[in-house]
Amino acid sequence: MSDTSVKKIDSTHSPKGKLGQKYLASGKSISMRLWEDEQPNEEKEPASRDYETVGYVINGRAELHIEGQMILLEPGNSWVVPKGASHTYKILEPFTAVEATSPPAQVHGRDEN
Repeated sequence: MSDTSVKKIDSTHSPKGKLGQKYLASGKSISMRLWEDEQPNEEKEPASRDYETVGYVINGRAELHIEGQMILLEPGNSWVVPKGASHTYKILEPFTAVEATSPPAQVHGRDEN
């Protein structure tokens, strides 16, 4: 019997969240989302989430403000935001990145606020 949980996701048909994120592949304990061409913004109020995030920058630049530190994110950089860490992003130039969250961020709309 073959495994029916194997899926291929075409991002052109992926749903979008309220914050502009595009939902990609998602399993039981991890999911991916894409932030495409996010525009420069002012630093927002820090938030903490009940999931861990790892990300990879495809294009653009942003600052990750996390627990009193500032980390400059540029193409080719990857990062981690631990579960519960107080953080925010300031987009400096049009920014595209892919993130994976564990457990999946979109469960119960946790990444929509």
